[in-house]
Amino acid sequence: MTTVDKQPVDYFITAGSFHDSTALQAMQVDLPAGSELYGDSGYTDYEQEDFYAECDQIYLKIHRKKNSLRPDEAWDVFLKKHFGKPIENVFSQITNLFPRKIHAVTAEGFLLKLFLFLLAFTINGCLEE
Repeated sequence: MTTVDKQPVDYFITAGSFHDSTALQAMQVDLPAGSELYGDSGYTDYEQEDFYAECDQIYLKIHRKKNSLRPDEAWDVFLKKHFGKPIENVFSQITNLFPRKIHAVTAEGFLLKLFLFLLAFTINGCLEE
């Protein structure tokens, strides 16, 4: 997750075999009421969207596929693209910091290295301001 200013504030790492919507269900989203959380179409889970909106007043703004059961209005498609694109750019900038291969002996070592890449990106962003 990032702020509107493209600063990473939270992350959740899962195995590549997990579907995005499964990861969203497992993720602990700690946002203030009224927050909007943007995601790509992989995060489509209508029950989860309804749950967050009803219980936490957190509104999931998920890109819809063309055959979606809940199609978006044209203005909503525009807003989701407008606010979603910078998030994808941030992820791309973070992964550009990664070497071609990350060597780690343990899962904990691998996660530590990923955390350090995120930390380096965040510190670099703070220094540029």
